[in-house]
Amino acid sequence: MKIAVTGKGGVGKTTFTAMLCNSLEKEGIKVLAVDADPDANLAATLGFPEDRHPTPVSELKDLIAERTGAQPGTWGGIFKLNPKVDDIPDKYCLRRGSLSLLVMGTVEKGGSGCVCPESAFIKALISHMVFQSDQHLIMDMEAGLEHLGRGTTRMMDALVVVVRPDAKSSSTARRIIPLWEDLGNKKILFVGNEARTPADVEYLKKELKDHPLLGVIPESEKIRDSGRENMTPFEDERVNEVIKEIRARLEQELAGN
Repeated sequence: MKIAVTGKGGVGKTTFTAMLCNSLEKEGIKVLAVDADPDANLAATLGFPEDRHPTPVSELKDLIAERTGAQPGTWGGIFKLNPKVDDIPDKYCLRRGSLSLLVMGTVEKGGSGCVCPESAFIKALISHMVFQSDQHLIMDMEAGLEHLGRGTTRMMDALVVVVRPDAKSSSTARRIIPLWEDLGNKKILFVGNEARTPADVEYLKKELKDHPLLGVIPESEKIRDSGRENMTPFEDERVNEVIKEIRARLEQELAGN
């Protein structure tokens, strides 16, 4: 599977990404986790100690300049749009068992129309990982909608949107749908998070009735405590079982492509 995970800020997309990766890692299944959120927290959520967090790709200024032929921080000039990137995952991934982690970092200049060496390098790297990787690829995107405007996720098998049972979160989720479809992508899937009551589950089903809802993760005191204490969110076995069920439904959806 090659999926991107997004949603409104604060809905728990990084926690879900980490738990999905952990579910695969525990079974020895090869998975590449990519942190493409400028507010990068995936390494910590996966339990890597701070002194082992990988260098973000966007901070490899000398390498980007060498590969693209232009200095990072400039834009609108002439540079290679397809730089060499095939060696980047091997050199800059952090590894633990069957899990690999790559942190993309932040492109400082530009927005939806950014034309700069860093963005070209990262786009080429994502393309390489999608088409050449022999492992699952799970990408934690930035919150909101901007990445869809840039088309960063265009090459993925599916977009998974994490949604809390509230009006603001579901409104963002609904706005994502046409943007994703405009990119030519057909598969958009939803995961509910932090449901406290059956009414929360019914609310999500009603709000997202036109697209597949892979499952709903219950609110967890253990996961909430892990966030406060900067610990991994993997200790709640009830939630782990829900993640396994969501993963099985996700695989079924992708197999039906």
